[in-house]
Amino acid sequence: MEERFRRDWGLEAPESLFRFQAFHRSLDAVERQALHDDLWLSPTGIMDLFADPGAQPRDGIDIRVHWRFYRDPPEFVTFMHGGSDGLHYGLWFDDDRTCSGVASYYTNDGDGIDTTAATPLEAVRGYLERVWFDLDDPDDGEGSPEKRSRLGRLREKLTAFETGDRAEIGMDYNVEYQPAVVPPVDRDRITTLDGAGALVAGETALGRPAHNEADEYKFATYMYAHFDDAEALADSVAEARSRCAAGDPAEALVLGRDLHWASFGDPAREAYANELLVLAYTALDRPALAAIAGAHHRHRSLESVAVL
Repeated sequence: MEERFRRDWGLEAPESLFRFQAFHRSLDAVERQALHDDLWLSPTGIMDLFADPGAQPRDGIDIRVHWRFYRDPPEFVTFMHGGSDGLHYGLWFDDDRTCSGVASYYTNDGDGIDTTAATPLEAVRGYLERVWFDLDDPDDGEGSPEKRSRLGRLREKLTAFETGDRAEIGMDYNVEYQPAVVPPVDRDRITTLDGAGALVAGETALGRPAHNEADEYKFATYMYAHFDDAEALADSVAEARSRCAAGDPAEALVLGRDLHWASFGDPAREAYANELLVLAYTALDRPALAAIAGAHHRHRSLESVAVL
């Protein structure tokens, strides 16, 4: 699987992914029920290659779009899905080489991408503790004691692999490790509509602030209105091209990411997004991400994300 991922995606599978696989393989029937039925979490995407490293995509489709949802940025590589509103998790590769953490979002929801989890197992632990807290709700319904027992066993198994030093559970865990506060400003990244930020240095047309420094509502309101003005959008794309050709790909990357996120089935936006992303990734020496962007653009209208 590791060699296949390196060859076909051009990326290095992190050690944390193999721990996640080892954890999943170690689950007994009760623990597996807790993960799949109580949490509604299941390995998918690149995890399918563990079962069959030589699996080929159907109908000649590019393997790099396997479990790639419409709005997934090229940096996002799915490894697990949830059970509601298109929740899915991906390894996040924004430097084209190494995994910097885990990203997740609900593809059927309006919220942005969450990049707070460092590893797949940390993402599972965080979700488990949110569900555990919900079990204290008297309206949770029948079956809570059994569900709590299964989740307790799953937690015990998970902490044998990772997060074993975190004794907190439920709300206490969320307060300590997933506080509902504005995350710290990340000056290595620039604000993007998808909420994940873009790893790039340089100047942008709007003088965008660092990641997590912008007023998200005002920024999104402005950008969506700007995209609705076809002439203004064309001018912005032309400026991004010009800046990239002059040696500064920052605007091409952030505008490309924004247009990718906000394409909404519009062929013009899809084309602009792909053009700018490929230009930016090429200028930044990120060939794997450029290739993923191109593959996604070619297959963006697929009816199903499963191609194996």
